[in-house]
Amino acid sequence: MKDSIEIIERHKKFVEQICETELVYTLENEEGFAISYSNNYEDEDGEPIQLNCFWSNEALAKSCIKEEWSEFKIYSIPLDKFIEYWCIGIDHDGFMIGTDFDSNLYGHEADPLELILEIIEKLKTLDKKVTFENFENIDDLENQIKVALHGE
Repeated sequence: MKDSIEIIERHKKFVEQICETELVYTLENEEGFAISYSNNYEDEDGEPIQLNCFWSNEALAKSCIKEEWSEFKIYSIPLDKFIEYWCIGIDHDGFMIGTDFDSNLYGHEADPLELILEIIEKLKTLDKKVTFENFENIDDLENQIKVALHGE
């Protein structure tokens, strides 16, 4: 098992890279997108929570096209759509996000709303402006996510 420090570092790089390139990658086939299952979190029935897997660059995503994902192709997602539709939708479905899984399918398991806040923080430090369809601006999105998470 990889040590968690390496996985956390890879997750930080994931957030940095997707904020710089404004692109996120996943894998898809005819049936849908690449999913795995949590090593750390269970649902109320004691089953591992589903992870939707995303990568910060094509090479990392491509390294996972093997075995059960051998028929998958790389699918790129603009960062604004990833935040507004994917992360919020995955949270709504009760799933989590796996970031930058390696070829052994080890990676960080992130709460989708917490991930949005991490991305917003990084976008602000990079002074990047991202526009959304359902939120006035990044501050509106951040406030709504905080309310959803903490009831603030």
